[in-house]
Amino acid sequence: MAKYVSEKIRMKTSARLAAVQATYMIAYSQLPVDEVIKEFENGEVGRFVIEDNLNTGNEEFKEVEPMDKKYFEKLVIGVHSKKEELEKSLNLFLNSGWSVDRLDGTLQALLLCAIYEINNTRDVDVKVLIQEYVDMAYAFFTKGEPKMVNALLDQIAKEVRCA
Repeated sequence: MAKYVSEKIRMKTSARLAAVQATYMIAYSQLPVDEVIKEFENGEVGRFVIEDNLNTGNEEFKEVEPMDKKYFEKLVIGVHSKKEELEKSLNLFLNSGWSVDRLDGTLQALLLCAIYEINNTRDVDVKVLIQEYVDMAYAFFTKGEPKMVNALLDQIAKEVRCA
């Protein structure tokens, strides 16, 4: 039996994925935030993901679900406007000798979006947020990164949501 997920939830999940991609793009392309947001909202960027076809063993383009554009915009603008604060917060939770700058760019973008949501989204249970970002980490990475994302976000959530 297929798991029922409402359209509203799927659209927020898509918004989160696009926000991670846009955050990465802003950091590495030197494009203005407004321009990147517009490109995603117009469907010029981020409409497809690469997915492995288990039957053929080939990679295929798959169109992503429509996203909640307002939520996407809120996340991207929020992360960008609080990036320095979010990075400082993340650095506090990284193991000794590690800093945000040493992390893979995609991992940085994912963690910044996740931390922003944990700090600023009180209408969604923190366990749901963590699971969304861990699932996303599994889509981008195959090694220990998803477990690290889970552990970091769990620590951050306990600190932030208990305060």
